[in-house]
Amino acid sequence: MSDLVLAASVVVKWFHVEGERNAAAARALRERYRQGELRVLVPPLLALEVLGLAARRWRWDAARLERLAGALGMLAFESVEPPLSAVARWAARGLTAYDAAYVALAEQAGTPLISDDDQVLRAAAGVAVALSHWTPGP
Repeated sequence: MSDLVLAASVVVKWFHVEGERNAAAARALRERYRQGELRVLVPPLLALEVLGLAARRWRWDAARLERLAGALGMLAFESVEPPLSAVARWAARGLTAYDAAYVALAEQAGTPLISDDDQVLRAAAGVAVALSHWTPGP
């Protein structure tokens, strides 16, 4: 079993693919997770970020957002708060505190962060791996 940190930019594609790049790669990752091949670590803010994206970007109504909230609550991701000092260090490199939390968590766990956010991929090249380039380990 592999450990990964998944960014909201990846998890959001598990629930909506229309107009999203790399949706097929995100769905393949979701299938690996469903088969028990991956242990997913996330900062506690993941669900809030995904709900926010669905509300703002896709303009989902309250009923659909509530269903999404229920589905997010069913995911058995391991929620881990990253060290604030590490979040601050990554934020100083130009990331939002939210994005920095994912990078700091991956760094702390010694596992890759899978992201589909170009800014995160540039700022955290040593930690973050593009969703389109991720391949499972042995």
